[in-house]
Amino acid sequence: MNEILQNNRKWVDDKKAADPEYFHNLAKGQKPRYLFIGCSDSRVPASAITGTGPGEMFVHRNIANLVVHSDMNLLAVLQYAVEVLEVKDIMVVGHYGCGGVAAAASNKQYGLIDNWLTHIKDVVRLHETEFLRITDKEQQLRRLVEMNVIEQVRNLAKTNIIQNALQRPNPPRLHGLVYDIHDGLLKDLNVETDTINEFMHIYGVEAVEHAEEAAEAAQDGKVAEPAAESKPASKAKKTEEEPALHKVS
Repeated sequence: MNEILQNNRKWVDDKKAADPEYFHNLAKGQKPRYLFIGCSDSRVPASAITGTGPGEMFVHRNIANLVVHSDMNLLAVLQYAVEVLEVKDIMVVGHYGCGGVAAAASNKQYGLIDNWLTHIKDVVRLHETEFLRITDKEQQLRRLVEMNVIEQVRNLAKTNIIQNALQRPNPPRLHGLVYDIHDGLLKDLNVETDTINEFMHIYGVEAVEHAEEAAEAAQDGKVAEPAAESKPASKAKKTEEEPALHKVS
């Protein structure tokens, strides 16, 4: 820890030498443009590979950069980033050589983490035909890394946080990137979520002001009438002018 503390003091001295007001200005608050959802791998430092500094990027990291709809940590970060910080761009960033992806594809048991890696196995199931056609093991894993990023961006688009944001002016843009540890470069996968529109009758959500009454009505097999002043967050049909879940990168 002595080395960590010494490095910290040197970093502080360097920052103050370049700008005496650096920390004073930083303490005033944050207004990051980006939300980075990445892998916990120690070789993928979010700010370093994107060339961003303190205050420029909000960060969430977990094993294999997953967007899981029951992960309250991820959802809390996402909601705060979108609704409070008003970030402009959200990046799901995977990386080639991801140990989590390799473990999920190995069909071996590792313990508690197996439950988390099941979400990557679901990606394999969705893309099984393409996955099995790749005979080279290394290329197969590289493609699975890309498939995983694509599905996690689509998972983002399904959340009510993003769907609600799309009904407002200037919603955040969603991106799927892969970092190559071998050369340090980021690859934009140009992820599109057009396919989600085909299943809007399943994934589409509307804001319900009287949620308790709606839940009780659903249990009774009835359809709750929305309050007169209630405005749905999404509609079954969208015009060309309305924001939709089309190309998001």
